Amino acid sequence: MRALVFESFGGPLEVREVPDPRPAPAGVVVRVEASGICRSDWHAWSGHDPDVVLPHVPGHELAGTVAAAGPEVRRWAVGDRVTVPFVCACGRCAPCREGNGQVCLNQTQPGFTHWGSLAESVALDAADVNLVALPEGLPATTAASLGCRFATAFRALTGVGRVRPGEWVAVHGCGGVGLSAVQVAVAAGARVVAVDVAPGALDHARRMGAEHVVDGAAPDVPAAVAALTGGGAHLSLDALGSVGTCTNSIRSLRPRGRHVQVGLLPPATGRPEIPMELVIARELAVLGSHGMAAGDYPAMLSLISAGRLRPDLLVTRELGLDDAGAALAAVGRAPGIAVVRPCGT
Repeated sequence: MRALVFESFGGPLEVREVPDPRPAPAGVVVRVEASGICRSDWHAWSGHDPDVVLPHVPGHELAGTVAAAGPEVRRWAVGDRVTVPFVCACGRCAPCREGNGQVCLNQTQPGFTHWGSLAESVALDAADVNLVALPEGLPATTAASLGCRFATAFRALTGVGRVRPGEWVAVHGCGGVGLSAVQVAVAAGARVVAVDVAPGALDHARRMGAEHVVDGAAPDVPAAVAALTGGGAHLSLDALGSVGTCTNSIRSLRPRGRHVQVGLLPPATGRPEIPMELVIARELAVLGSHGMAAGDYPAMLSLISAGRLRPDLLVTRELGLDDAGAALAAVGRAPGIAVVRPCGT
């Protein structure tokens, strides 16, 4: 099959022929109809993830059709159209038994622990636990955005942050996760302040329903958020993952506010200084959110089918596999989500 490959961190990204994957006994191989390009893929290419072994094929946001299944697979058959969370759970450990596969102790992640979906085919583990059937009529390009960015934002707001109608939500970083968060928060009846350094990203956030936008390069972002919200956000997300956005998100909260860390903060990029004096004095909650388990997808998919959520509006570019390397290296320079069609369909 054809796949996007890199042999050194930060090095050339080249499309080449590689061996076809084979399904594990409880796994499947999916023919990839669409695969998103995400900042997490950029982190893998940059050498920020210890699980990545060279040479490597990135990609973890995918939709496609089951092409082969192992002998232990019971719920899925060749020809089924599916997506999958970026965390593939084992289904056996304590977190999995509690329904929290997103923090599985034995998790695998396509594009990180093994070769990923910026290829014509990808192998996925524990299919009966992890695959999610695509609703009829949902395009592959839309479905490919769900496995990481949109599902991550959905659970961060609804499951972890417990967003409520009428609350102020601050979203720091308006890439794919951040724009998804804006849309989900607005659909939940919240009022949104979006923060980013790129005017194009802020314009996109306005189109997603943000009531106010703030230049992330402003000298005092938390003060600007507090002024716009009458005292600070009830719920604030760092959707980018940087020293500055993490700290600004926490400082943007009103008393008893909730900060949810969604953007990755690999140690190689620096560790933020958490203002614990404010956490104590304001009784703030500092929370982490790591994707969404397959069992939690139905609630999100029902809102998409009903038209209340529109992940399709976030897809701004469709590319062929030959253009994927340049797009991955340029992550963060253009608003919206880029989706690759590896098989040209």
